Amino acid sequence: MKIAISTDSGRVSQHFGRCPQFTIVSIENNKLLKKEVIDNPGHSTGSLPKYFNEIGVNCVIAGGAGRRAQNFFKEYNIELILGISGNIENVINNLLEGSLKGGESSCSPGKGRGYGFDKEDGHHH
Repeated sequence: MKIAISTDSGRVSQHFGRCPQFTIVSIENNKLLKKEVIDNPGHSTGSLPKYFNEIGVNCVIAGGAGRRAQNFFKEYNIELILGISGNIENVINNLLEGSLKGGESSCSPGKGRGYGFDKEDGHHH
């Protein structure tokens, strides 16, 4: 399984699309096979779900994501776990142990404005 975790300074970012980086992990049989941190490739409507689909990501973890992003992930059949916070290493350990539990999205419309990456299009309301 390949998982992308929204990342900001070693912690789970609360704003999925606007985070500066993503931690990409590959897990098989509850073992961490690979971990890399990549820069956010850019934030425009639907671009990140499409990008993650293209690189084979099965699951995305974030504090929050807007409703439109959530719908795009459903279209690509990518699991989205929201309501996560804390240190990336702790989140990875919880994943490996099978104890990671999601919750409510920490995002609401417009809440991410001024944080991290600005949106590159005007379709966000």
